[in-house]
Amino acid sequence: MKQKFLMAAAVLLALIPVRAGNITVKGSDTLVILAQKWAETYMGKNPGTKIQVTGGGTGTGFAALQNQTTDLCNASRKIRAKEIETCIKAFGKRPTEYKVAVDGLSIYVSADNAVQELSMEQLEGIFTGKIKNWKDVGGADAPITVYSRENSSGTYEFFKEHVLKGKDFASSAQTMPGTAAVLQAVAKDKRGIGYGGAAYGAGARHLKIKKDSGSPAVEPTEESVLSQKYPIWRYLYIYVNPALDKGEIRDYLGWIQTEDGQKVVKDVGYFPLPKHLRN
Repeated sequence: MKQKFLMAAAVLLALIPVRAGNITVKGSDTLVILAQKWAETYMGKNPGTKIQVTGGGTGTGFAALQNQTTDLCNASRKIRAKEIETCIKAFGKRPTEYKVAVDGLSIYVSADNAVQELSMEQLEGIFTGKIKNWKDVGGADAPITVYSRENSSGTYEFFKEHVLKGKDFASSAQTMPGTAAVLQAVAKDKRGIGYGGAAYGAGARHLKIKKDSGSPAVEPTEESVLSQKYPIWRYLYIYVNPALDKGEIRDYLGWIQTEDGQKVVKDVGYFPLPKHLRN
């Protein structure tokens, strides 16, 4: 009888998901290289903790958070009201938001492109298709090829809201599966232009950006982004179900905002969170 009880108990335990020591992270492709580096560094210091990181885009991450198939959602934009509503239906509370880094969203062109700077108005014109030739913004007489992201991308949504002022991207824009793919395409295309997080600059050249035609052109540096002189900056976020925000998950989120965690941010190529915003 005792043996049967032990066997039944063993079967029951095998069916219970083992969450302790395993953290799943899903979402923003902008954040994925930073999240992977955070995970590698943290697991090196805490060998009992396993962290699995995947991308797919901010929208995909929020869907996984709502479906409770991920512990943490990486996001390159703030959560939307509709997504909060869905989370409340799924697990009874709005997700807890953590600001984890700052990004200067960069505009990339080929290293062979003569254009050095653009205004926000010119960017809006190029990415909506109103401006079609580089000669109209001081470059060579050549058509502009626009590279963008899929609409599940938080970077796509941020760019559309803050740069295009809600207007649609040009119908000719080529949709790429991730920021790395945008950069690879731009690096090979002398007529190309694309956008992406500051940590993805290898292989292409970023432009200086002007708030308007009378403003100075600004590069996306740590000083210009944190002082908000660079006009296309944003916070990067992690969202979590409040019921899971304890134990190892809470320890991991707390570590991300420490000096060690923020050093990783800088090493990867983003900008550390100002100290007054760290919990």
